[in-house]
Amino acid sequence: MIRRICFVLLAALVLAGCGSTGGGEKRYQFDGAILALDPTSKTATIQAGKIGDWMDAMTMEYPIKPDAEFAKLHVGDKIHATAVVKDPSYYVTDINVTH
Repeated sequence: MIRRICFVLLAALVLAGCGSTGGGEKRYQFDGAILALDPTSKTATIQAGKIGDWMDAMTMEYPIKPDAEFAKLHVGDKIHATAVVKDPSYYVTDINVTH
């Protein structure tokens, strides 16, 4: 009986450790302006303000997900959006065009 309890406890610890990646997905709200769009790669060059503790204000290319979010963008749009970061990857979603 004690052997069975020890096995169950050990299995629970191993499974709990497998689910831990040391860092999860983080979401940051930010404001920016669309400077360019690349429909082939579904990316937008965005001039963005500071994005939480992830990035200082800068202009760079961001993947946009899902495709429906990309489809509503136009060069010159002002946006309020969410940057989703799970190092080393990131993308932008939940985009509201504010003009």
